[in-house]
Amino acid sequence: MTKDALKHAFLDNLFYMQGKFPALATGNDYYMALAFAVRDRMLQRWISTASTYTTQGSRTVAYMSAEFLMGPHLGNNLINLGIEESARQAVGELGLELDDLLRQEDEPGLGNGGLGRLAACFIDSLATLQVPCVGYGIRYEYGIFQQEIIDGWQVEKTDKWLRYGNPWEIVRPEWAVDVKFGGYTEPYIDSQGRHRVRWVPARVVVGVPYDTPILGYKVNTANTLRLWRAEATESFDFSTFNRGDYWGAVNQKVTSENITKVLYPNDDQVRGKELRLEQQYFFVCASLQDMLRIIRVQKIPPERFHEKFAVQLNDTHPSIAVAELMRLLVDELTLDWDRAWEITRRTFAYTNHTLLPEALERWPVGLFGRLLPRHLEIIYEINARFLDEVRIAFFGDEQRLARMSLIDESGERYVRMAHLATVGSHAVNGVAGLHSELLKSDVLRDFYELWPEKFSNKTNGVTPRRWMVLANPPLASFITHAIGDAWIRDLYELRRLEPLLEDAAFRAEWRVIKRSSKSALAAIIRDRTGVLVSPDAIFDIQVKRIHEYKRQHLNILHVIDLYQRLKTDPSLQIQPRVFIFGGKAAPGYHLAKLMIRLITAVGDIINRDPGVRDLIKVVFLPNFNVTNGQRIYPAADLSEQISTAGKEASGTGNMKFQMNGALTIGTMDGANIEIREEVGADNFFLFGMSAEQVQALRESGYRPMDLYQSQPELRVVIDLVRDGFFSRGNSEMFRDLLGNLLYHDPYMVLADYQSYAACQQRVDETYRDTERWTRMSILNTARSGKFSSDRTIREYCEDIWQAHTVPVPLIRQSALQLGLGHENKVA
Repeated sequence: MTKDALKHAFLDNLFYMQGKFPALATGNDYYMALAFAVRDRMLQRWISTASTYTTQGSRTVAYMSAEFLMGPHLGNNLINLGIEESARQAVGELGLELDDLLRQEDEPGLGNGGLGRLAACFIDSLATLQVPCVGYGIRYEYGIFQQEIIDGWQVEKTDKWLRYGNPWEIVRPEWAVDVKFGGYTEPYIDSQGRHRVRWVPARVVVGVPYDTPILGYKVNTANTLRLWRAEATESFDFSTFNRGDYWGAVNQKVTSENITKVLYPNDDQVRGKELRLEQQYFFVCASLQDMLRIIRVQKIPPERFHEKFAVQLNDTHPSIAVAELMRLLVDELTLDWDRAWEITRRTFAYTNHTLLPEALERWPVGLFGRLLPRHLEIIYEINARFLDEVRIAFFGDEQRLARMSLIDESGERYVRMAHLATVGSHAVNGVAGLHSELLKSDVLRDFYELWPEKFSNKTNGVTPRRWMVLANPPLASFITHAIGDAWIRDLYELRRLEPLLEDAAFRAEWRVIKRSSKSALAAIIRDRTGVLVSPDAIFDIQVKRIHEYKRQHLNILHVIDLYQRLKTDPSLQIQPRVFIFGGKAAPGYHLAKLMIRLITAVGDIINRDPGVRDLIKVVFLPNFNVTNGQRIYPAADLSEQISTAGKEASGTGNMKFQMNGALTIGTMDGANIEIREEVGADNFFLFGMSAEQVQALRESGYRPMDLYQSQPELRVVIDLVRDGFFSRGNSEMFRDLLGNLLYHDPYMVLADYQSYAACQQRVDETYRDTERWTRMSILNTARSGKFSSDRTIREYCEDIWQAHTVPVPLIRQSALQLGLGHENKVA
């Protein structure tokens, strides 16, 4: 771990792993050399961890997620190993800058947003808390698209994150498994006279695991992230090749590997839907087979599967696991149905991440049966038995039976995956207090009334290691100097900052650190967009997935309002403000793409208008991801969390902003409610309707056009857009966006507009009082302890998983290599 050892390892890796010497080495060669040196120092912990878990047969959390948005590994691993400064000195003595090497790493874009980033925070916390865990997911060859802004429009570019290789993973072909698709089923009588079903597949794909160590913070625990890649059973068909059919000779390889080719294929067409279902089943099937392999190695009978593994379904994407485990237990391991069902329900727990009906996955029965014929039979049997249970509990309530059925029979028949996950799990949780209550009262109300004991809340959290220590080193060092470093493991320790609120010198240094972060982001904005912004302005930031319910259009309508007020009243005095947007729209989401275009169009006009005297600037920072988030969150003064109340499950960006001292403007939605409870109402800018008021307005017959006609300020703003002021006179460009707002407004943008504009005026007035704003900023950080993912994971461990800490002794390399026991071999 010493500087000199790291330097020698770096040079060895440059020579032996990269095959380069300095005169020929590229920046990527230097990054790879350092990455391999760091990975080598993780391997002893990784292997010691696996040895300890194998010896003890430790209860293990299997976290199943279709997304793991890990972010770059190198910086995080340096921090968790405690060798960042040693590495900085080592490469510095070789004439290199560590920060330059960190920038070389291609981010694995294996997720779309909050869901995948939450999974990454959770496995970081599980390792830090020394809880045995395997993260199971998909090794997408191409991750979430790279976003470019061309002529103001989002353009999607391929994410080639693997183009230079991945130094953090180790492929395990010896643990590959077969995954079956299609075909048919046939009944038969086994040797003991029992009725059985055999699945005869149409094709078989091989799942190959790629393992990445996930290191805890300054502990010996290194858990595993196991991602599956699809391969063909035979990559090349010689007989077909010899007949002159060159395409046919490699066709199986191409079609098999398509399964893990890209994250979220466009599912507007049937083939896209089928590929997405293939992806979900592929990684679930491979993962459950892997767990069965592990219990065989540890000599645990399959009847105790649920004692060894606590499997968490991260949203509905992996919920086919309920039917797959039943298939494995009943068809492959010949357990009787009732015993298999008991094991299955005691194994799984389900986290719901959405209140949007369209986001609750369901699959057409025809497509499902064609791809997974045996699983459809199993789901029918689960459903038949489950509906008998409902009939008994709610005698005579036929409508409830229809609502709760795993099969939607209301039109084209669908398999309801959220229902399957709920029925097949022993625990169901939401991810913020309001979200969990709305699950019980609305989305899953019937299930809650049947099984109230299943439901609980687990408010999300984020890891302070990445989002403070790595993302904001000056602030992290300042806090550590003031209160020690215990906060990095226990974020509630930040409460010890509160007595320092009245220390003028402390507040002054806090402002210096914030301004430094803003200056760094201003430089990035200049380089990437050409827009010059002042770090002395309010940095008002909304970065997240572009979606109507997140209401980026509410934000930009207020910007237009400010602009027209400045134009009509040149003497108007406001605090200089930079409105910073970032986020990706789904490629097929027309209105979300129009929202991006409106933001860039408004920015094009405002940023070059001398009449606004640089009082407002508008920036759309392209390609928002983990890497860019690490630069954005520390620089924020104001965090925009303005979703329609009752629509955001939790939010985690709101927590990252808060930890880094940003104040929140937001609705009573998701985790905003709990953030406001923690920091106090006086330190949170609240606006808008509550979830109950939103529902009441909708039921009373909401007419957004009435608001347009009755609110002159709002009408002026919308007319500017409609008449083409921001689109070079093109009155058609934003017609669909405005039409949706004026005649439908499903997310109540216009209904909340006046309240939002008034709240933004309070922000302006508050920022004028520098000392007050600084106190509020410090207090937001000091009271962010609840929103550490460490707290969330402790609650899962205690309430759902019954998983416990397993300290890992660091076993000497010689003992591991020789296969000797642990006696006297602990370093």
